[in-house]
Amino acid sequence: MTAKPLCDRAQALGSAPHPARRPTLVLVATVLASSLDFVDGSVVNVGVPAIGRSLHGDAALLQWVVNGYLLPLSALLLLGGALGDRFGRRGMLALGIGLFAAGSALCAFAPTLEWLIVARAAQGLAAAVMLPNSLAVLGASFEGASRSRAVGIWAASASIAAAVGPLLGGWLIDTVGWRAIFLINLPLAAVAIGVTLYAVERDPTGADRAPLDLRGAALITLALTGLTWGLTEGAGAMGWRPAPIGAVVAGALFAAAFVWTERRLGDRAMTPPALFGSAPLGGLNLLTLLLYGALAGFMLLLPFLLITEVGYSATEAGATLLPFPVVMSVVSPLAGDLAGRIGAKPLLTGGGCLVAVGLLLGLLTGHGANYWTTVLPSVVVVALGMSCAAAPLTTAVLSSVDARHTGAASGLNSAVAQLGGVIVIALVGAVLATRGAALVAAFHVAAIAGALVALAAVAAIVFLYPGETPQPAERG
Repeated sequence: MTAKPLCDRAQALGSAPHPARRPTLVLVATVLASSLDFVDGSVVNVGVPAIGRSLHGDAALLQWVVNGYLLPLSALLLLGGALGDRFGRRGMLALGIGLFAAGSALCAFAPTLEWLIVARAAQGLAAAVMLPNSLAVLGASFEGASRSRAVGIWAASASIAAAVGPLLGGWLIDTVGWRAIFLINLPLAAVAIGVTLYAVERDPTGADRAPLDLRGAALITLALTGLTWGLTEGAGAMGWRPAPIGAVVAGALFAAAFVWTERRLGDRAMTPPALFGSAPLGGLNLLTLLLYGALAGFMLLLPFLLITEVGYSATEAGATLLPFPVVMSVVSPLAGDLAGRIGAKPLLTGGGCLVAVGLLLGLLTGHGANYWTTVLPSVVVVALGMSCAAAPLTTAVLSSVDARHTGAASGLNSAVAQLGGVIVIALVGAVLATRGAALVAAFHVAAIAGALVALAAVAAIVFLYPGETPQPAERG
């Protein structure tokens, strides 16, 4: 489980209004669709040890159970939103949910770890269509105060789903088996599709709009695939052989080709060129990449350690993460209000420092560790840090670009947050491969590395983000 970038909310708030005739059901449809991603992402982290035991997977393949989902999601998130703009958000939302359900069924019945990874990639592809169109439908179906209220309900529902997900998933793993964490998606998806087709208004398709940026989507997918596979293999037991080095180099070249292509396409690009030239936005995206990367590693490795070595059941490990969404749901709105008064930069730097401290508190976790004095303080402090940073990050991103690019900037920032998880999870294979005292030691090394990454995120804000431009004082 990771905290979802609150820039996603900006995508909903920035959509053109198209008031719904059945607003309550539209809200139900978007909450159900988003919850599929929130619940699935959180329960799979808890299920990794059971999946490894059942399918006899090594650490390198277990990493792909998570990254097989995150990679297509991060690469194709912007394209998924563009598909809705062109072909209709209602249809794309229903299609995305249907594809997610199909991917979930494939996961549940996967006979081998390799097939499970393919099915997880199908889920990630579906989520890249489902999530941006869910938020776009929400934003287009409400206006004025009702839109802000709807987005608030959606955000609260996301927090509840994130809180319930690990606990429910752990219980299902302990009582039914890990395949049940994917089967539970099927009835949720069926209801979400039915409500979407019944309640969401048909929106006009954009047949006259510019062609889809398929070239950019292909290049960024190839770039992330090369980088992720290369980092996974290079950080694994076999080390940096020619193959992973070549994959990383190829990924970097594809990434450069992506930037060059997007600049050439101009306004037809899925990532507007103006976003590449903004130094403040670059600093904010770098903070997002590093901070959400550190968080993703922590949220994967903590339950893995607790289940594999400390003796927790899957249910107990899921319950250890419960304070995280609770703290986020309480503190994030307060941080957002405070950012409006003192600016985002102090909260972003302070939040990053708190995340670093929380990760260092993970050094207390090991054999025989007491939950209340070791695990809980680490989870709570990390949650406080992310709560301080998440909402101000939305404000900062939106204030760093002009009004024409707010939707694209928020979508890019959300994709960067997912990418941070992809990269870090690709690097933690050595931890997943260890057992016993070596696993505890490897977790401690990862905690220190994560803290350093969080501090690097703070440095990115200190040196690259100037903060909000002060408003000139009124003259009397």
